[in-house]
Amino acid sequence: MDITLNGNSGYNKTESYDDEKTTRLSELYEESLRLLGEDTSREGLEKTPLRVAKAMQFLTQGYNMQPDEIVKSAMFREDYQQMVVVKDIELYSLCEHHLLPFFGKAHVAYIPRHHITGLSKIARVVEAFARRLQVQERLTTQIKECIQETLNPLGVAVVIEAQHMCMQMRGVQKQHSVTTTSDFTGAFLKNIATREEFFNIIGHKLH
Repeated sequence: MDITLNGNSGYNKTESYDDEKTTRLSELYEESLRLLGEDTSREGLEKTPLRVAKAMQFLTQGYNMQPDEIVKSAMFREDYQQMVVVKDIELYSLCEHHLLPFFGKAHVAYIPRHHITGLSKIARVVEAFARRLQVQERLTTQIKECIQETLNPLGVAVVIEAQHMCMQMRGVQKQHSVTTTSDFTGAFLKNIATREEFFNIIGHKLH
């Protein structure tokens, strides 16, 4: 099913849902609410199972995306061999351990060898991997590997800073903790000066 949402400035957004999957998920969420002691027939919860079924499909739509194809869709030959940095890329994901959100920003850099890609494609790669059940460590590495394997640059650097609701809402309940992960290839891994340049560019955002 395709649903078109009309925005305020003539902007239309279309979301697609699998009807069979939506029906099945709705039934499962309705049963889950009952097991938690709720009355699923009351007004406030009447359509909640359907909403959650659609929300979960949206939040995990990355399974239907091909990150390498995203990069290849705007891949250009270019002799530029200086650092390209796309920083402060917002990301929202779901922790696979508790299905609670973690959210933050990704900073991605690469040094082209022979090819570059559209800047928006870097953000889309982050989105494609983030919209899955994840752990931050794996998410960091997947972004790095996708760009390295697709563009074959001289090096890739990825840093992610995120807050995890599983640490803030339950468990240790530390409200201001931020988790930082990083991964590097090539010049960023071997050359300290190159790595330091990258950190200097994004350093004011690091905790």
